Amino acid sequence: MRIGVLTGGGDCPGLNAAIRGVTTRALQSNDEVIGILNGWAGVLERSYRQLTLADVAEILPVGGTILGSSRTNPAKINRGMEQAMEGIAAMQLEALIAIGGDDTLGVAEKLYQAGIPIVGIPKTMDNDLNGCDYCIGFDTAVSVVTEAMDRLRTTAASHHRVIVVEVMGRDAGWVATVGGLAGGADYILIPEVPVSVNEVCAALQRQRAAGKGYHLVVVAEGAQIPGVATAEEEAMRYRDAFGHIQLGKRGIGERLAATIAQQTGFETRSIVLGHLQRGGSPSNFDRRLGSALGVAAVDLVHRREFGKMPAFRNNRIITMPIAEAVARTQTVDFELYRLAQVFFG
Repeated sequence: MRIGVLTGGGDCPGLNAAIRGVTTRALQSNDEVIGILNGWAGVLERSYRQLTLADVAEILPVGGTILGSSRTNPAKINRGMEQAMEGIAAMQLEALIAIGGDDTLGVAEKLYQAGIPIVGIPKTMDNDLNGCDYCIGFDTAVSVVTEAMDRLRTTAASHHRVIVVEVMGRDAGWVATVGGLAGGADYILIPEVPVSVNEVCAALQRQRAAGKGYHLVVVAEGAQIPGVATAEEEAMRYRDAFGHIQLGKRGIGERLAATIAQQTGFETRSIVLGHLQRGGSPSNFDRRLGSALGVAAVDLVHRREFGKMPAFRNNRIITMPIAEAVARTQTVDFELYRLAQVFFG
């Protein structure tokens, strides 16, 4: 078979592991592997390269994606979906494997409904794809958050400060909750649980009265905090092709830090981890997950189980419809957040 593979949306560690898994498994069956460049943009532009074992031999520990990525959305372009189908036909693809999050897989589902033979692979550091316990990139992202908090702890303790750490995650607080819990956060604020700034300040003051001399606060970029005014209008000016605003422009971390300092009198600093969470070498788990999902995706192609994707659930790889994965945002497990709350004081 002639199988195409693309990576779409935001980059994250583990994408190359998946590309390697796809390529290695496909070539074992004497398939051709066509690496489409820059996500859905490459489909529209018919931009691709053939992948060999030599191309993927050394990419397992490398972050990002050797194929490039974009946030191009064919569904928002005049005749974009028709052009995408024409591009797939022109490249003579017998199947396409799309590696991405809800946006990339949402386009894949639309193309599948239009008759294109597509298989998905779940990738998002936000970990918000429905039905997936872990997506490619999430484990590395929370490892970065944990390490950052370990480093910030010593400077916060030395100067008796509050340090507010802003992390990614868009509409889901998985990165904040898991990274914050592992990093020993004194408070975690996520989109799923509305908390006023007064509650946060009261908790920090209780901790200080109990003898704690410093505090680490983790806030998800999409959190809504009554009492903290953010730059929503500024963020609304920056939208991608899927309609998402650039949440980093809200300034939630910096503004939360300023409000905490004003209300408590504690010396406070803020840091935005930003794209550090996306960069660098993948963790052990993301290397293994990307590899396993890549291999499983090719197996689905060979079984002609299109419109589906492999996913990690209950500590094993299962098969599920792409439509189910993009049907809703998977929000934080409240049992996990309640565990984190034990340490808020």
